[in-house]
Amino acid sequence: MTADNTRTRPASGGAALRKHVTEAITDAAFAELAEAGYARMSMDAVARRAGVGKAALYRRWPSKLAMVTELIHNRVIDTLPPTPATGALGTDLRELLSELRDQLASPLFASVAGGLLAEIKHDNTLAEAIRTGVAEPRRAAARRVLQDAVDRGELPPEVDLELGIDLLIAPLAFRMLISEGNNDDRYLQTLAAGIEAALKAAVGTDSPPPAPTSQNSTRNH
Repeated sequence: MTADNTRTRPASGGAALRKHVTEAITDAAFAELAEAGYARMSMDAVARRAGVGKAALYRRWPSKLAMVTELIHNRVIDTLPPTPATGALGTDLRELLSELRDQLASPLFASVAGGLLAEIKHDNTLAEAIRTGVAEPRRAAARRVLQDAVDRGELPPEVDLELGIDLLIAPLAFRMLISEGNNDDRYLQTLAAGIEAALKAAVGTDSPPPAPTSQNSTRNH
């Protein structure tokens, strides 16, 4: 058998079994998160649901926190679409909002998000892991869209990027997760237009204040 044939030979035996076990554990972990929530979820319960020994979990992760945060981070990275790059801020915003809507509407996200959002208020370690593993990849995509718009001259160089990212993510997330309002295509188009207008006024606090108008100057005298 040649070296090339060896390299293209599919994994078998132990390698295939390990992949199968990891997939079973992953499915079981998300099922437990959805049913029991993070606080009541246990490594024992995940192992039973996956049909494996608890040692199989601890060979992969040292703790429940490590397991949950890695699995969620991997799922986010695996499903994160390419950053929009249409060449115009308005259409980039519309695409980014559409992608965010699809992610927020996924059955997996809907089943585990509420419990995790409640739990991070009481668990600082979990909160930090969710911020770095879940929030940051999305914020990074939004930041690239805004920076591209700055580079094209569509937004001022002094635009407050962090505030801009909040504007891109928070309104739709609140509408879908809290108020459960309408989020159809027409709403996204209106939201994108509103965000674009707001972004052009989202200048950082370190920038100089605008000069007073002639009317204000007259009043001051």
